[in-house]
Amino acid sequence: MSPTTSTIVLLGAQRFDPTLGACVARVGVRGRMGLVTAGWQERESEDEELVQHLGLDTVNLRLHARGDEVFRADPELRDAHRERQASLRHRQDFYRIRLEHELAAQAVIQKRKAPAAITAEQTEDSLQAIRDLDAAHVATCARIHKEFEAKWRLDERPSVARHRRELAEVIVGCEAIAIAGGHVATLINRLALFGVRERLRQKTLFAWSGGAMALCERVVLFHDDPPQGPGVSEVLDAGLGLAPGVVVFPQPEERLKLTQTDRVASLVRRFAPALCLALPARSHVTLARGKFTSPSGVVELLADGGNTVLQKEQPRGEDPDGLAGRRSGRGPLPKGER
Repeated sequence: MSPTTSTIVLLGAQRFDPTLGACVARVGVRGRMGLVTAGWQERESEDEELVQHLGLDTVNLRLHARGDEVFRADPELRDAHRERQASLRHRQDFYRIRLEHELAAQAVIQKRKAPAAITAEQTEDSLQAIRDLDAAHVATCARIHKEFEAKWRLDERPSVARHRRELAEVIVGCEAIAIAGGHVATLINRLALFGVRERLRQKTLFAWSGGAMALCERVVLFHDDPPQGPGVSEVLDAGLGLAPGVVVFPQPEERLKLTQTDRVASLVRRFAPALCLALPARSHVTLARGKFTSPSGVVELLADGGNTVLQKEQPRGEDPDGLAGRRSGRGPLPKGER
């Protein structure tokens, strides 16, 4: 894997109580800021409040609008892209069916009466089956993306290549890039279509909500109490991998029931050795030189089902001090972090 970006700042949601400007100032960014708001889809250009909040020279990369331009100019590629997306959706459906059965089996196994050693063995086997299913799904998605890129030779295809060249020039002129949330599938699709991953690697990045999710190695959708049906945490796709060794959970105030310790424990063990970090409003943490530093209000989910406010430097994707297994902070988000 190539070296990661020099600095990545992951933040809590920005819509109602923005803290991005303060984080940008703290890092020392004063030059032009590139904006990625493709997750807002048709509202991509409605970035006035964000621009005003930053108070810097900004340029919107217009990834969603550029995608629309590509598909209007290149119907053949548009149809192929739609076919690929339909294929991914079908595979997501089948993966979810299998996942729901594995999670249901896990719940039953955890409640079975048996000697402790046997229960632990069977629980771990059940978790491993879920991990294997997640890994196979991510591998399938990555293969489909790679095959699409190779077949359609996007770097050489005129409708795409022009935008990739333009974006390369725009990004070179930016000191940092801010990646907003919104529809995360649209966001990662546009980032992939225009091949900006390696160019972003060279920049200081600020990302929140779906933007933070997109920077991870895998994008995990979650909601413990959705409006429709039971909540199932599922892997959507491979992310950009620019923030390795972490799975982020934005807006935990609305989407995670941290009092359900069995569920939290399974979630953490499922994605180990990655750190599972919840990003409530006003929280932020910096990933620099392979370590998470300067955390504020970020909640680390623990392998015993508890949680704690992340307080000290933590190596990316490692657990040298046994932090993932320590017992502390059981229950809801700490006061002041909601």
